[in-house]
Order: sequence, then C-alpha cells, then structure tokens
Amino acid sequence: MINWKVILNIAKTHLITKRKSTVTAALGVTFGIAAYITLVSFMTGLNQMLDSLILNQTPHIHLYNEIKPSVEQPVALYEPFKNSVNMVHSIKPKQGQQKIHNALPILHYLKNNKEVKGATPQLRAQIFYLSGSIELGGNLIGVDVMEEARLSNMGDYIVGGSPEALKNTDNGILLGAGLASKMSLAVGDRVQVSTVRGDVFPLKIVGIYQSGIADIDNVQSYANLKTVQRILGEAQNYITDIKIKLFDIEKAPTMAENLVSQFKVTATDINQANAQFETGSNIRNLITYAVSITLLIVAGFGIYNILNMLIYEKMKDIAILKATGFSGTDVQLIFMSQAMIIGVSGGTLGLIIGYVFSRLIDRVPFETEALPTITTYPINYNIAYYVIGISFALLSTFIAGWLPASKAKRIDPVRIIRGT
Repeated sequence: MINWKVILNIAKTHLITKRKSTVTAALGVTFGIAAYITLVSFMTGLNQMLDSLILNQTPHIHLYNEIKPSVEQPVALYEPFKNSVNMVHSIKPKQGQQKIHNALPILHYLKNNKEVKGATPQLRAQIFYLSGSIELGGNLIGVDVMEEARLSNMGDYIVGGSPEALKNTDNGILLGAGLASKMSLAVGDRVQVSTVRGDVFPLKIVGIYQSGIADIDNVQSYANLKTVQRILGEAQNYITDIKIKLFDIEKAPTMAENLVSQFKVTATDINQANAQFETGSNIRNLITYAVSITLLIVAGFGIYNILNMLIYEKMKDIAILKATGFSGTDVQLIFMSQAMIIGVSGGTLGLIIGYVFSRLIDRVPFETEALPTITTYPINYNIAYYVIGISFALLSTFIAGWLPASKAKRIDPVRIIRGT
C-alpha cells in the first residue's frame, strides 16, 4: 500500500533542499504559460478587431433590386424575325424602380424567421450637401437607427452624438466625418441637402459618423428612414435595400439563394461581397494557433530538460531511498509528485502573470480611424485559453517528470553507491 503522506513529505523535502533547481523549473513553467496567455489573448483580440471591421459594416445578406438589361429585346418578340439573327447594339436596361417590390412583407417574413437575427430596411438617396457656397455630392441613407446599432454596432462609429439622438430627431442627420471636416460643421449645426430634382431640405446635425474609410466618410451620411422617404417624396413602403444578419453566418449563401427564388430580388451574401474576408481570417487564426502551439511545445521541452536534470542530481538520494526499503514505484511517485507540484505552482503563477500582462497591454493607448471608439489595444479574455494553459502545464510537467522518473525506478542502488 502506498503511503502518500511519506511520499509527499519526501518530495517536499527534495524541493526545499534544492531551491535553486526547484525555482528554475517552476519559472520555466511560469514564463512559458505566461507568454502563451499573453500572446494568444493579444493576437486573438487583434483578430477579432480586424474581423469586426468587416462583419460590423457588412450584412450577412444584402437584398436589393438590381437594374439589369432586358433579356429579350422587342425585335426578338416579332414573329417574322423569330428565326433570324439579330445584331442589336447598346442594349439599354428597361425602365424600373430601384425599390424592392413588397419590401414590407419581405421584412415581416425575415423578422419571423428563426435563423434571422435581424433585418433592417434602408433607403439610399443621391443628394447634394449645401453649406454656404459649398456644394458636395454624396449619399444619404435612411435607416432604422436603433436596429442598425443593435445588429451592426453602428454606435461604435458615431462620434460626438448617439443613435438615440437621431431616433428622437425627425430632421436629424449623422453627417460623415469627411463631409463635416470639408464644410467646417459640427454637432448642433445645420446642413441643407438637395435632391437631384432640386428640392432643398434643412437637417440638424445630431452626430458625426466615422467609418474610418475615407471614401465613405467623404460622401455618406445617415438619417431616419421616414426622413429620407419624405425628402424623396416617396411612400413608407419605398425601400431600396434590406440588410440581414443571421445567427449562423455559414448559412448566408444558402439563404441568399432561397430569397432570390422566393422573392425575385437580387441577394448578395457576405462571401460574395468580401471574398477575401474568410481567407484572411482563416490565415490569421492559423498563424495565431501555430505560434501558440509552438510556444507551448518549446516551453514543454524546457520543462522536461529542467526536471530531467533535477532528477539526475538526486541519483544518490534515489539510491539511499531504495537501500532503506522504498520500492521502484515509490521512488517514481516521489519524483512524479515533485513534477506535479512544480506544474501546479508554476502553471498557476503563469496564469496570474499572463493575466497581468494582458491587463497592461489592454491599457496601452491605441488609436485608429477605423474604430474611433477603441482607445486601447484589444485583448481577448477567453477563459478557454486559461484552461488550456493550466492543462498544458500539468500535462507537460507530468510527461517531463514521468520519463526520467521511470528511469529512476529501474536504477540499481548498489551501482550508484559504488559510483559505477
């Protein structure tokens, strides 16, 4: 029967008497795990930030009514020319509206779909921004601002205002940051917008929208959907775009195909709109995990070397233990206990240091126009990384202790005492 009390006392005595070796082994575990926690938290945090730049501003599915040239020209419908070869140049698209037909029933259907997280209507209008003698062409997009804030984190890109301010102001506008800079306008000022027909409407600036993309911020602004419908003189069912967010982004291509056949609209899923997104995201994640695994493996070899040397320094102690009646299994358990004590203490300290380093990085100032509300470097505090860290510390120290301890189990004490 194994006497664990005696075995643990001997293991404790060995660790205390060889403090330098014990501390070195524990620090090898500590800094290996701390470096892993810090690196993986920082890299995955950056990856999430980069992914959010695409996911926040790109719907999973975009519905709209695309203007296309007519498949058949009138001459092809004329019976005498049925079997003739028609050479028609400069085919023009047929006249049609940009609005989505039956947009409100489609929205109702989408909002009741269990796979849909949310669907928001939009109305895009070509306008001119007027401020004094300055006249700039651009776009005004009518939105349900609170739904946009919920589904696409629109509030993260609003500086000097809020989504609520736009919701509560019928004649309000979220002016693009580039437009505001060019026209020297700020929150609280008024800007006039003119439609292509020449109608002029005054709007109050309730916020500045900064996407971080200059080509967008120089031309694009947002207003309430009803406000833009009123500016264009259209009815409440006049909607040009529907942006859809799903619970599972992987289902976007399939649902887009179904919506095209069901409602006869044009649908673009996120894979089509951002073909490079998935590739870039997968490569960044692959690099992150490859570096993390490599770091853990290197730390594991370091732990093994340190514990291996620690056990070989104890050869005489092993001989004495066996000479006094301890079995090979007892000797193995003693050194395995030392390894696990080092693994638990070093791994726990590594998690604490890794968390502290992550918190320090999280406080480092970081400014980017792409995400104006982010002020420090992003860190991912996923608890799974800490579970992986402590699990690897225990596993690596177990293996690093088991291999040399198995050799110690088979050592002949007479040979060691004789010095042979």
